[in-house]
Amino acid sequence: MVRNYNKRSEKDYGLIRSIGFKAFINFVVCPVSKLLYDIKVEGRENVPRKRSNIIVAGNHVSYLDPPMISYAVGRRIAFMGKKELFESPNLLLRTLCISLGGFAVNREKPELTTFKTVKAIFNTPWLLGIFPQGGIRKEPVLNNIAKGFTLFSKKFKADVLPVAVCGFDGYSKWFFQKHMTIKIGKIISHELSDEEIVKEWARQICEMTGFENKVEEQLTD
Repeated sequence: MVRNYNKRSEKDYGLIRSIGFKAFINFVVCPVSKLLYDIKVEGRENVPRKRSNIIVAGNHVSYLDPPMISYAVGRRIAFMGKKELFESPNLLLRTLCISLGGFAVNREKPELTTFKTVKAIFNTPWLLGIFPQGGIRKEPVLNNIAKGFTLFSKKFKADVLPVAVCGFDGYSKWFFQKHMTIKIGKIISHELSDEEIVKEWARQICEMTGFENKVEEQLTD
């Protein structure tokens, strides 16, 4: 029987997973990021240090985004991912999604369980990670944004932290072959309207990445 990784409880984000997550970030992601991608982090001072409901919302350019963003933010982040990732024939990808606290979502038919999982996450020191673009988008254009993350922001009074993955142009095979920068923007208040949250997130991401912003067109269509 295949486990439903849509459903996570507070126990799933306890001590053992927290230790494993931190160990993976410190001993795997950190050296890989620095040696293969010469990674730089900007705006870390914008990350709230006290415990609070925070949604980390980034642009999505590669499979490296979740661990790279977690390294840059310096907090434990439970990322929402499409359910196909948790059933992937790629054993490494599937194992990392499951063991690092990710949870599945059916983008065609969202379930009540998803909201219960998000609530469980916010009852722990973990942050919620979401990619409003949905899947990986390599074009330097921001459009077709899924507005679902604003529902969580409103429901759980969670502010949004925009994080931009900048400079990715392919996977690195040699030391210092690639160069990347993770830029952390300013907190976006959950008290704004849904549309204002989407617009401000897109504005900050495009300002940090240099991407073309077509979200305004999407919202007015």
